[in-house]
Amino acid sequence: MSFKKPCYIWDPLLISQSDRLPAVPFRASMVNDLLTAYELKNNLQVIRSTPASYDDLKKFHSELYLDHLKSFHELEEDYMTNDQDEEYGIGYDCPPISNMYELVSVVAGGSITAAKCLLLGITNVAINWCGGWHHAQRFGAEGFCYVNDIVLAIEKLRLKFKKILYIDLDVHHGNGVQDAYKLSKSVFTLSFHKYEPGFYPGSGNIDDVGSLTGKGYSCNFPLHAFYTDKTLVNAFANVFPLVNLKFEPDAIVMQCGADGLVSDPHGGACLTDQGYITCLHKVLATEKPILLLGGGGYNHPNAARLWTKLTAVAAGVDLDDNIPEHDHWPKYGPDYILSIQPSLTKDLNTEQYINECISQIKCNLELLDTKTAIYLPLKRKQDQEEDIKIDSELKIVEKQDSGKGNLKKETRLKPVKAQLVPEKDNKADVYDFQD
Repeated sequence: MSFKKPCYIWDPLLISQSDRLPAVPFRASMVNDLLTAYELKNNLQVIRSTPASYDDLKKFHSELYLDHLKSFHELEEDYMTNDQDEEYGIGYDCPPISNMYELVSVVAGGSITAAKCLLLGITNVAINWCGGWHHAQRFGAEGFCYVNDIVLAIEKLRLKFKKILYIDLDVHHGNGVQDAYKLSKSVFTLSFHKYEPGFYPGSGNIDDVGSLTGKGYSCNFPLHAFYTDKTLVNAFANVFPLVNLKFEPDAIVMQCGADGLVSDPHGGACLTDQGYITCLHKVLATEKPILLLGGGGYNHPNAARLWTKLTAVAAGVDLDDNIPEHDHWPKYGPDYILSIQPSLTKDLNTEQYINECISQIKCNLELLDTKTAIYLPLKRKQDQEEDIKIDSELKIVEKQDSGKGNLKKETRLKPVKAQLVPEKDNKADVYDFQD
């Protein structure tokens, strides 16, 4: 696969709406500003995000839930949630906020836009650090997540890629994505996460392998507290190649939740950037189309450090460890370096435990029946008809440039006028999708 610059999904509205997320206020700006300070956008294709439509969102979420989100306009500070709010998961961990439907539409649109970049062959790697909200369910919000942009992006990818491998490195189990595809043979979910009594969301046991027609198509590697780079890399290096070989995906979606990093207030793991980087290198080596997403990460400087480094890895760029001065520079003290230092806390995962998990997972993978016809659980008849129409349009566009083996960028993208690009981003061309 020839190298194409990764697509980085960006838009002022995507950043500003992501900054409003109650669990990670202003984190999106911090991440984007660090990428800009390192001038990484010169090595990326910057693609302007488009908000998701109502039809996009209902590819997974129920219309009842979406319509309820529309009821939140300008909320008073003393707004109290009611029974209906709590029925849709709006409450303690997903508090109500003003203009909630717009926020959900914009956040989901970032990941759907990234999926389009892979569909059209514009890039081999698409990046949306504002996405990765893996707990939201079809009928409601959950675990800081108001929308499951991951499922919506996967559904978009399935227009072209018939088999999708979803990898989750967040310290919390990606229950929302797994639940969406627990009956599916076309999406394999692979999660490495902390699993202990009382730790949210409580799912993701090693015996949790999917249900009925999808049995064997979920793989969970439950880790004890304070797992380190060595433990994660050992687990990943032994399991990921097996899953990749057995399932043979056409594309990969990788959620890189930063709450597994040392010192995360909602984590309990002891990873550094090196653990994630090693895993990413192994995924990139497959030369499959890859969608990279954010997720958890509540130590905002560390999340920015991690995702900036992962962006550089995808772009093939080496970065100076000394963080350049910019608006958020004081928050990276006291060392002001990009690397994340390891912890001295003892890893509670023994080599024996990891080996036992690997052996059990090898047995679980024998459940896969890759010869059986692929089952599509999320498609309603009207959605299938719409997807066939879109798929036909994609084939027409591909045919126009079949001689070169890739899509002409100008058939789907157009440069944004210079005056529309913010001053701090004016060194990079920004592209819009043309409908």
